[in-house]
Amino acid sequence: MRVTSLGYRTDLTLRVLEGSEVADRGDYLVVRSPGNPNHWWGNFLLLAAVPEPGTGEAWLDRFAAEFPAARHVALGVDTTSDEAVIPDEFIAAGLEPSWETVLTAAEVRPPPHPNSAAEIRPLTSDDDWRQSVDLGIRCFDGAEPTLFLQRRAAVRRQLIQAGRGIWFGAFTGGRLLAQLGLFDVGDGYARYQHVETDPEARRQGLSGTLVWHAGRYATDVLGARTLVIVAETAGEAIRVYRSCGFAPLESLLSFERPPAD
Repeated sequence: MRVTSLGYRTDLTLRVLEGSEVADRGDYLVVRSPGNPNHWWGNFLLLAAVPEPGTGEAWLDRFAAEFPAARHVALGVDTTSDEAVIPDEFIAAGLEPSWETVLTAAEVRPPPHPNSAAEIRPLTSDDDWRQSVDLGIRCFDGAEPTLFLQRRAAVRRQLIQAGRGIWFGAFTGGRLLAQLGLFDVGDGYARYQHVETDPEARRQGLSGTLVWHAGRYATDVLGARTLVIVAETAGEAIRVYRSCGFAPLESLLSFERPPAD
């Protein structure tokens, strides 16, 4: 299966760098993360095309066969269009569709209101990475288990130490208030990951300032020719990314169903 979506191509590269396994079943890919089985988007199916009406049960059965111990369901769709028709039975089965937008830029510009007070620097020390987990807890407000966030941070740190990217933080008084990752995914692309800002520190220009600094690092140090970032189509973050010079390239469609409890 040849993946056409730039969003999913870069996602798959990142998952492989993190240690995930990818198996090609012809009309779908199986992405599996043995080290983190509770990571929904580390354990999912990527469908080659928008599912046809009447195929909902078959895809649920395939997911269950590939991930018999999973309590979640996660399906990505290799389409770049925002005009896909969602089969009714997917909605009836509790599969929530999610539309995101893949944005790209050849270079970034400063946000309209850059934050000059915060210290922008890479995360390096044990304390930095402990703060990264704590920031995730504050951002998700307890919705993500602490163990998952700790494993996520450990994987990020391993990739950074292996020289595959960098993790920037915005610090004020030594406290981490915003963070993001940036990774070289090959072929001249650099992919942003997980832009997070403390709920109490939003609307201070921190995320836009981080996006700008990271983008300059990507072009000046990594030699990236195209910067890639993904945002919820109807979310607020996309406005920040546009203000830094990003433009929409394609849509990204996925379905997920959380565990029953």
